[in-house]
Amino acid sequence: MSIVAEYRRELAAVLRLAAHFDLNEGICNHFSVVLPGDGERYLINPYGIHWSEMRPDDLVMIDGDGQILEGDGEVEATARNIHIASHRANPRHVCVLHTHMPYATSLTMLENGRLEMAHQTACRFYGRLAYDDEFGGIALDEEEGRRIAQRAKDDPSADVIFLANHGVVVGGPSVAHAFDDLYYLERACRQHVLALSTGKPLRIIPDQVARETARQFMQVFEVQAIAHFKAMRRIIGI
Repeated sequence: MSIVAEYRRELAAVLRLAAHFDLNEGICNHFSVVLPGDGERYLINPYGIHWSEMRPDDLVMIDGDGQILEGDGEVEATARNIHIASHRANPRHVCVLHTHMPYATSLTMLENGRLEMAHQTACRFYGRLAYDDEFGGIALDEEEGRRIAQRAKDDPSADVIFLANHGVVVGGPSVAHAFDDLYYLERACRQHVLALSTGKPLRIIPDQVARETARQFMQVFEVQAIAHFKAMRRIIGI
């Protein structure tokens, strides 16, 4: 199987898994993968196909100008603008996932909303979070896409960017890594929101302990991400 064909299978699987876990919003939001080789080529989901029914052949290949190279359908402007700019801003991110998933997005609606280090799942993201605290409207033009991606360019260590009043962007060096982070980010944010709902103060993990916990997570990240993704793909049969 060619690398492009495998990326098609992986990206279609992540889209269907995101729908399975209720991380999608209608037929909106978008996932992408940058393809190896000369020139800019990206796989991205076309507008109008529900994530739960996404197939590998449904994905569209576009170039760095957003022009369709392979596939049928439309790639909406926000998808082109956010994803092309995000991949360019941080070339380490082979896969970029943008969602309005409920719990992570709820933190972007809070004044100075942050994922605090109050649970061990949150600690896996220690040192890998960035926040864009300015909402610039829907990314219908390239400038807004570049503005959003600037946070990734400013902080190359950030794999998660919270977009104020909007949603999140998660990037990773592989589809498996990005999916693993997307899944656990929403879990961490759900725990955080549930804790906040009690009205009681959070019990914040000391910085030194949070840093060490993050190091422990990173030791097993590669193995866990691949095993997790394989298990999830078996469940949906793709």
